[in-house]
Amino acid sequence: MSNEKTTQTKPEKAKSDKAKKPSFFSKVGRYFRDLKSEFKKIVWPSKKQIINNTVVVLICMAITGVAIWILDWAFINLFALIY
Repeated sequence: MSNEKTTQTKPEKAKSDKAKKPSFFSKVGRYFRDLKSEFKKIVWPSKKQIINNTVVVLICMAITGVAIWILDWAFINLFALIY
């Protein structure tokens, strides 16, 4: 038997949950700071690229619209012949 006392140390109680958990306003502030840093990483297209992409989209929309109009006209005439 030994003369040494074995003491059990109680684990120190962690700080309360409120102290560990960041507040709502600090979360919102962090969100906007992160948002600002992400916006700095964006590579924005040049004006020429924007115009080029817009023209391509408008042309594709026009072609699709004309194709749908032609198909609609053809089906209307086809059904008119059948009925």
